[in-house]
Amino acid sequence: MEKRISIIIPNYQGASTLANCLAAAFASDYQNFEVVVVDDASEDNSVEIIKGFPCKLVQMEQHGGASQARNIGAANSDGELLFFTDADCLLQKDTLSIVSQAMDRLSASAEGDFVLGGSYTHLPFDKHFFSQFQSVFVHYSETRHQQNPDYLATHAMVIETQSFLKSGGFNEHFLPILEDVEFSHRLRKAGYRLLMNPAIQVQHIFNFSLYRSLRNAIRKSMYWTVYSLKNNDVLADSGTASLGLKTNVICWFLIALLLLVFILTGYYAFMVFIPLLLAINLFVNKGLVLAFYRSKGVRFAFAATAYYLLLYPLAVGFGALAGLARYITTQHTLRESS
Repeated sequence: MEKRISIIIPNYQGASTLANCLAAAFASDYQNFEVVVVDDASEDNSVEIIKGFPCKLVQMEQHGGASQARNIGAANSDGELLFFTDADCLLQKDTLSIVSQAMDRLSASAEGDFVLGGSYTHLPFDKHFFSQFQSVFVHYSETRHQQNPDYLATHAMVIETQSFLKSGGFNEHFLPILEDVEFSHRLRKAGYRLLMNPAIQVQHIFNFSLYRSLRNAIRKSMYWTVYSLKNNDVLADSGTASLGLKTNVICWFLIALLLLVFILTGYYAFMVFIPLLLAINLFVNKGLVLAFYRSKGVRFAFAATAYYLLLYPLAVGFGALAGLARYITTQHTLRESS
């Protein structure tokens, strides 16, 4: 008999994408599921949109964040499995069927508790170049290590309800964006297995312009840096915070430094290292470049690789520096108060 799946969707000001999200969920070819939407005190017309679908709606009186909304959604669900996703993500028609089959196989063969993750489709719902870049980048980064991923993202995370309740749920007083990383690491320490199934996919609605792409990179990099410094894993190969991306940022800043030295001194000798750094960077990131090519062909691969090598690392590096400054300030404040 099919297990009942509860789709948990936290929503805050998501009116622009929510109707598409819910329509996709209810178009599933899987029969035994419910959709639990937790509205996090939105001030737009989200609640009106949610009420237009046969959802279980839970309204929070005050804005509490995505972690709290997910925990409330889990507490108000009646499924045996919880499928966490976001209000700007579209389930594919067969997503829940794939989830059910994968969980049945793992339950029959896996020892102990486990959590299963999926990722974005290669290409997003919207056709903007920067959205396409982001979707390919995230899909490639999150699915590289299927048997031992560093974390599982909440845009496509599956866990048995009893296991989730036993875990204590998401940390409601944690850094924004990275609650799924903290949750994954905490579960691993508790003995859970993290598994990635690339066939479990949701299509993201990014609507990214150049500005929004760079802003997203800065913000995520800042919080990643704070968390990594606290967690002592700055050099970890962790999903989108991969060794490839870190190599990209380091190479960009080294090349910028070499160019600055040349401008100030006119000394050509240092310039010979620039092609070497570019070659190293491309070699380390060759898998991502190939993913760009497989997704949309040569022209997209060329443009996406150029953006990744020339501009994206500047935003990531700036975010990392902001995160370092935030971490140092926080530690200094804690020492003063102790």
